[in-house]
Amino acid sequence: MITKAELDILIALQKNNNREWFAEHKKEFQQHEKKAKAFFQEVYDELGKQDSLEKMQIFRIYRDVRFSKDKAPYKNHFSVGFTRTKPLLRGGYYLHIEPGASFVGGGFWDPNAEDLNRIRKEFEMDDEEIRTIISDPAFKSFF
Repeated sequence: MITKAELDILIALQKNNNREWFAEHKKEFQQHEKKAKAFFQEVYDELGKQDSLEKMQIFRIYRDVRFSKDKAPYKNHFSVGFTRTKPLLRGGYYLHIEPGASFVGGGFWDPNAEDLNRIRKEFEMDDEEIRTIISDPAFKSFF
């Protein structure tokens, strides 16, 4: 389970996103990261009861800053992706833990042409469900 302590270390990292601070607090960070990874494993296990999953990818805390104007070296969140079993079940899920900005996502990231065409055809054949979703006031309040 993600506790306030895991969120607190992310808040501290956000306020002190530099190598010196991280080096001083690395052991503490790793303890909280270990708890986040255990939580991700629990989610994977439960999700696996409902869907056929291939693998879990826990994303590293280190940012790739080579081409970024923001040179902060660390991400201020824990995140994981769950890939569905291929070739039949493509797509996947994403879980992002960040103080004040956590979210869950699912679907296709950068679908290939064949998958994109299939998704479009599904909407073309029956768009009632997606229209119901996107016209819902709760959905509109976020998007």
